[in-house]
Amino acid sequence: MFLPSMVNTMHRWEFLKCPFLSQSFDLVVAMRILLACLMMMVGLSSPALAELKVDITRGHSEPLPVAILDFTGKTPGDAKFGKDISGVIRANLERSGLFRMVDPNAFIQRDVTIASQPRFADWRVIGAKALVVGAVEQQADGRLRVEFRLWDVVAEEQLAGLAYFGLPQNWRRIAHITSDEIYKRLTGEDGYFDSRVVYVAESGPATNRIKRLAVMDQDGANHRYLTDGRSMALTPRFSTSAQEVVYMSYAKNKPRVHLLNIDSGQEEVLGNFPGMTFAPRFSPDGGSVVMSMASDGNSEIYIMDLRSRATRRLTYNPSIDTSPSFSPDGKQIVFNSDRGGSQQLYTMNADGSNVQRISYGNGGRYGTPVWSPRGDLIAFTKIEGGTFYIGVMRPDGKGERLLSQSWLDEGPTWSPNGRVLMFFRQSPGNSRGTGGTSKLVSIDLTGQNERVVPTPLDASDPAWSPRIP
Repeated sequence: MFLPSMVNTMHRWEFLKCPFLSQSFDLVVAMRILLACLMMMVGLSSPALAELKVDITRGHSEPLPVAILDFTGKTPGDAKFGKDISGVIRANLERSGLFRMVDPNAFIQRDVTIASQPRFADWRVIGAKALVVGAVEQQADGRLRVEFRLWDVVAEEQLAGLAYFGLPQNWRRIAHITSDEIYKRLTGEDGYFDSRVVYVAESGPATNRIKRLAVMDQDGANHRYLTDGRSMALTPRFSTSAQEVVYMSYAKNKPRVHLLNIDSGQEEVLGNFPGMTFAPRFSPDGGSVVMSMASDGNSEIYIMDLRSRATRRLTYNPSIDTSPSFSPDGKQIVFNSDRGGSQQLYTMNADGSNVQRISYGNGGRYGTPVWSPRGDLIAFTKIEGGTFYIGVMRPDGKGERLLSQSWLDEGPTWSPNGRVLMFFRQSPGNSRGTGGTSKLVSIDLTGQNERVVPTPLDASDPAWSPRIP
């Protein structure tokens, strides 16, 4: 658990009186007015009036130049932690596509400490708009104290100053939490770096794939496998606490939805249904799981209360209803169904009433819908003309936008702040079932900044956790 402490969260400059001007207030005012007029005449603006803010809704805005010094330490061990932590922060911010790291070789001032004020002119001349400095110190109880300060170089103001405490083995998480705070101060929205991704790790030939669950930090670090691969695992989904996962398992050749605690390893089968259960997702409050059950050639959507294990059927239709996903307020569910003759997206109330079709965009088939944690959009997979797309639309079906396309893009999942999507992309193999790959890809909501997410093996079916509590 990390306990943040405020360290002078806002610093404001005060005008200093010059000895030779202090005798005449009118002269001081006149000099300030004259200086302001001169700056306006040469096309400059006063740094104190500038506002440092990144617009994250524009697809082609230039990344904000940020300078990050290696965090200092009093001992070689502390300095090593400081260098590693600042390296993770740089990588997080740059990977977001919103920030550009200023080359450390260009730094003029290198002696900025957590207790000193930067020489802002030295940072402006190399193009930096924001500056991050920090320090690491191991406490007597063994914990690390990590403190940082974020400076607005243009306005010559401190934007944030915080200290975190944590065990040395959790230094990466401290770096992610720090990255989130910097992101929030510079964009005005919550970050997404202190989160995890669960996915299906794949290996072996196409005719005999081994599929097991794996979990990692959102940047690919701290990777570990959750299942051993003896039973096929599919469609993992996080709980709101980010501690539990529901997924479909073929254990004992019986396709069933399982509930797994990723820290303790405790696992159980959800329900004793006569048919196959699949495509599970948690409700926003974490108290229920919505899933599909296939029986006698039909697939319907059910909801299970995790305390009582009572189940309730939500859809009644002879067609295939599957892939349910709750709205963040828990009042609605989006799902896909072929009840209209082709696979399309529908919404319904959480009790199964008021079913409405929402996908109508230029033909094609739609699947794997997932509601944004912000509630404003629904992401989906679209198949049209032999091409796969990842797209988004508003909950009423309007405003459809396609963000990616390839031979096979599928299974979108949202970052905790609803600004980035992750999905998996499969490349075609050859006639012998070899040569194809499956990898995780992230892309921002504007359709820009597409990046491959590193995994040790082929990967599919990603699910992004909420921010870790």
